[in-house]
Amino acid sequence: MSDGLPDSLIPYDEIVQEALRAVVGRVLGQVAAEGLPGEHHFYITFKTQAPGVDIPQRLIERFPDEMTIVLQNRFWDLIVDEERFSVGLSFNQVPSKLVIPYAAITGFHDPAVNFELRFQVQDAEPPEPHDDAENDGPVAEPIEDGSNVVSVDFKRKK
Repeated sequence: MSDGLPDSLIPYDEIVQEALRAVVGRVLGQVAAEGLPGEHHFYITFKTQAPGVDIPQRLIERFPDEMTIVLQNRFWDLIVDEERFSVGLSFNQVPSKLVIPYAAITGFHDPAVNFELRFQVQDAEPPEPHDDAENDGPVAEPIEDGSNVVSVDFKRKK
């Protein structure tokens, strides 16, 4: 008799990840249509080398693995569709357009209400440390008390 649970033939972890990434798309779609309400703003972390990511080469060189952007005061041309979003941001006063598929996102945080989503990283190795993105605009410190945090970390038995 086996001690562990059998491997699932239904990819629950992938289904949940996809659904949670759709939350990010829905929120960004609302912001694109109506603007940021109240004190809401977002920290979005994504893999810079993921398929479909289109960012300037200077940003890839500075953030070869992962990057966090802030959508708060200074962003423009936010365009959202079912698979990705694009946004204009300024880095050291240099305007840039970023295209980010939802599948590349590893974290989404709204410090105004301490809501956070974290997504599994499929890397075998931990990401290298990186500098903050420093896109222009004020930066608020996130609250790390653990409330309203949704973290999905399914372990597959091999």
